[in-house]
Amino acid sequence: MAKIEMKKPVVEEISANIKDAQSVVLVDYRGLTVEQDTRLRKELREAGVTYKVYKNTMMNFAFKGTEFESLAPYLEGPSAVAISTTDATAPARILQKFAKTADKLEIKGGVVEGLVYDAAGMAKIAAIPSREELLSKLLGSLQSPITNFARVMNQLAEKGGASGEVAAAPVAEEAPVAEAVTEETPAVEEPAAE
Repeated sequence: MAKIEMKKPVVEEISANIKDAQSVVLVDYRGLTVEQDTRLRKELREAGVTYKVYKNTMMNFAFKGTEFESLAPYLEGPSAVAISTTDATAPARILQKFAKTADKLEIKGGVVEGLVYDAAGMAKIAAIPSREELLSKLLGSLQSPITNFARVMNQLAEKGGASGEVAAAPVAEEAPVAEAVTEETPAVEEPAAE
């Protein structure tokens, strides 16, 4: 079998993985222990991120003609790729967090939703909370006014008495406008014509 025929399935696998990708992050994994690498792969897999080591030439062939072609300058030295089709910030967030405990792991760069970022840019992307965190913060901010309103109403009910009813202020009755004008206003006589 020719070398090119052996490489074709690998390039197709990479192409299939990046086809619907929201983000692709390249890392230098040199120096990681087997235990660290296993832990990293597990964390990425649990987040739905595909993580694999490929030859740079294979990734370069797969990236050609796609929005990930701009990653070519980062394909130097040993490279692993983290690909996410569901959460654009997940690979950067997980890799950045893991790099704090494993200083040998180095993020080279990546593409997030069509934009290319270097290592510093990926660190900023990693600081963005996950979709679930953002939704929970939104829900919390929506629930806060309702909770405060309920708390105030409960306090008012407790002050109103043991029965929990709030005393209503008496409403003054108003006289109909038409009657008030006719009773209090004297009739005006019109002058007679001469």
